[in-house]
Amino acid sequence: MSTFEIGEEDFLLDGRPFQVISGALHYFRVHPEHWADRIRKARLMGLNTIETYVAWNFHAPRPGVFETDGRRDLGRFLDLVAAEGLHAIVRPGPYVCAEWDGGGLPAWLLADPAVGVRRDEPRYLAAVADYYAALLPIVAERQVGRGGPVVAVQVENEYGAYGDDPGYLRALVWMVRDGGIDVPLLTCDQADDAMLARGGLPELHRTATFGSRAAERLATLRRHQPTGPLMCGEFWNGWFDSWGQHHHTAPVGLNVDDLDELLASGASVNLYLFHGGTNFGLTNGANDKGVYVPVTTSYDYDAPLSESGDPTDKYFALREVIARYAPVPDELPAARVPAPELDLVLDRALAWTDARGLLGEGSRHEHLPTMDEVGAWSGLTSYRTEVLPDDVALAVGEVRDRALALLDGAPVGVLSRAEHATTLPLPARAGTLELVVEDQGRVGYGPRIGEPKGLVGPARTATRRLDRWDVTPLDLAELPGALVERLRGRDRVESMRPVAGPAFRLATFATEPGRDHFLRLDGWTKGFAWINGFLLGRYWSAGPTRTLYVPGPLLRARDNELTILELHGAATATARFVAGPDLGHTEQ
Repeated sequence: MSTFEIGEEDFLLDGRPFQVISGALHYFRVHPEHWADRIRKARLMGLNTIETYVAWNFHAPRPGVFETDGRRDLGRFLDLVAAEGLHAIVRPGPYVCAEWDGGGLPAWLLADPAVGVRRDEPRYLAAVADYYAALLPIVAERQVGRGGPVVAVQVENEYGAYGDDPGYLRALVWMVRDGGIDVPLLTCDQADDAMLARGGLPELHRTATFGSRAAERLATLRRHQPTGPLMCGEFWNGWFDSWGQHHHTAPVGLNVDDLDELLASGASVNLYLFHGGTNFGLTNGANDKGVYVPVTTSYDYDAPLSESGDPTDKYFALREVIARYAPVPDELPAARVPAPELDLVLDRALAWTDARGLLGEGSRHEHLPTMDEVGAWSGLTSYRTEVLPDDVALAVGEVRDRALALLDGAPVGVLSRAEHATTLPLPARAGTLELVVEDQGRVGYGPRIGEPKGLVGPARTATRRLDRWDVTPLDLAELPGALVERLRGRDRVESMRPVAGPAFRLATFATEPGRDHFLRLDGWTKGFAWINGFLLGRYWSAGPTRTLYVPGPLLRARDNELTILELHGAATATARFVAGPDLGHTEQ
């Protein structure tokens, strides 16, 4: 058994000074069959520690549920870290940010406006206690003092940027200790005097986040952490991407100089990120600082290890820096191999009006409910009502986040939160108005954490208020078998004709099993893509991302199925698998 402690100047591993050289690797953004590969490549770069967040809502998608198998098997992930001879830092929140949906906080918990958000409020803390009771035994039994890899656990995350409630932080500390965690407890805040003051406690060891000017930022940290080792809890070596913006990159040379300065000072470090991975499914978060901006499916982050697990130029450059201060294995990871290339024809079609009834059951309301009121925590929700010839326009109080409007199944416009578009004209005829509302990702940073999704009333036409609605949450995470069977049974359609959405499309193909692929959807507009029933995530012509990463373990030799839900339209019913990723244009 080992010990890990905080000394007067250093972290102490078995009583000896230990410089933590860590990298962030989120198990929930990586296919579990790739965990061992990514961890091994961390060791080959010279890292001695793996850090991971734990996203509460990933394990608890619904009230009363806590899942720890498959993609959610944190215990297996930590065991693989130990098998590679590395240590681990676990950051279980309860709030994590991470550009993840809602910052990791469950939407179902915050659907009750009386529940406090990240503060000392009984209902919120009771839910956190239940979360910790399910999670912490997995971590506790893998602490370094019990023969495991875990050397530290973080309490909350960048709390100084959100609140100022020491009673809340102390309640978390008590619950973490009561859950059997005896390793050092950390906090992590931006290298800002006010944030470091608000985000910590005397009994917690403070770390700071930054990506440059290490000496200046460490001096700021030292003012608030007068003794013990200094640590950059998040060394920002890249940045995330958002829809409609450019692909972010951080110059390798600047990363090299900044990391060299940091390690030369004797400080410990956690690279954020070593490997970003992918926001599979409906897990991406969003930001709103006056304009709502959802995060892309790719979470490549311009990290040393690419989204698909390949070492980049940054990997080798930072490896050379680390080698100046710590042992680095002689072995190098294998070079990237181009992915298989093939063309696909999505020649089976199912119109939205034929598919919607297979995706969920609705309920009748005498007011306009939010998605949260009907238990829809992500994805799409269908709102339907009847309109008259003299209604001629629709206006809603707010849309969160985007709604495709259909009249008797025909598109008539879009409502958009990002564009502050809450009104649209309607044809002067009676019919069924359907608003297909997309939650594009819950805000994960700032005061809008916990806000409801869907339509926020009232809803009015030119002549009256609309209060009678049929609302149906639509299941996208797992496509119903009846819908897939209906698609398979459709007659083949002409591939070169434009695709009119909203509609499902299906292609069947053979390929090299187990090999990573990159799906390119040029000419398609916006929607969702599944491979063999697994929801890869969202695509959007707004960019910057031009490809979707397809993990090799999802693919078999034959009878693979690509399913697309296109919300608007496509130039043709064709798609391609290409040799490598295209994450879009940069600022340069």
